[in-house]
Amino acid sequence: MILNASDLGWDESSGSDPFFPLDKLESSPEYEVPPLTVWGVALCISGTLIATENAIVVTTILATPSLRAPVFLLLASLGLADLLAGVALILHFLFLFCVEPSDWSELITSGLLVTSLTASLCSLMGVALDRYLSLSNALTYGSSQSRNRAAILLLLVWVGACIIGAGPAMGWHCLGMPNSCSVARPLTRTYLSLLCGGFLVVVMITLQLYAGICRVARRHAHAIATQRHFLPANHSYASKHSSGRGFSRLILVLSVFVGCWMPFSLWGLLGDASSPPLYTYATLVPAAGSSLLNPILYSLRNKDIRKVLLQACCPHRYTQNTHTNYPADV
Repeated sequence: MILNASDLGWDESSGSDPFFPLDKLESSPEYEVPPLTVWGVALCISGTLIATENAIVVTTILATPSLRAPVFLLLASLGLADLLAGVALILHFLFLFCVEPSDWSELITSGLLVTSLTASLCSLMGVALDRYLSLSNALTYGSSQSRNRAAILLLLVWVGACIIGAGPAMGWHCLGMPNSCSVARPLTRTYLSLLCGGFLVVVMITLQLYAGICRVARRHAHAIATQRHFLPANHSYASKHSSGRGFSRLILVLSVFVGCWMPFSLWGLLGDASSPPLYTYATLVPAAGSSLLNPILYSLRNKDIRKVLLQACCPHRYTQNTHTNYPADV
């Protein structure tokens, strides 16, 4: 499911696929490692950036006992899934430019990428569910019971993602049957169609959850508006300003979410092995790129995670500012 070292210089009429060319999988005693290309450098750098930023997020959450609310469990799951996506890109780079590729290397890389993308998308749906429940049940959500339910949900998500990702290694591939290949070799067309169909279902559920968030937020805004004459003018302006920023951020999150996941989900259903590989590249890159944007849009925008990171980077300065400006927090 990843572009190979042809660096976009393939012949579409030949039917070759830059993502998983079958001729690369045949071992040869005279195999020569291909020269490093611009695509190889971009592959290595992007994988390293994705793995590094998500490793920081996961480490921050796991190392901080106070970050145990359901939302932080979901963000840790999202970070772990995106971390695996970065590792998959790095492994693909190593198998392509450093060692001779084999059937198992391609199957392991594709399986790891499928697992990470599945867990990442389901974790994004979980984040949307957490936001909806936190608004609808603000008084009870966040209790120990809610944390246990979130942990069980994430366990099921990861078990399902691992089972789905093990499909190529368990024989659901087209290495010996080129006619059954999908737009992303070595995945079969049936396997990829089921996978992308599941992706579309998760995307639609997530959009429904965000629509519910908008409805709940609108009710809250209406309740505030009915009590506006009890509030000072500056408080009324602050409420409207905060609501406007919230909807702007929501639109940004939804735009990135749909833009990253919808193209490949649709192309995986509509395309086949004879389709131009460039289209697969153009739709798969945004899906993998979501792993680079997720920490910025979700984890690093959380004030509690930012507080822990700032305290870790500048402990003396941050402690001094906290002691001076917020003595009640000490």
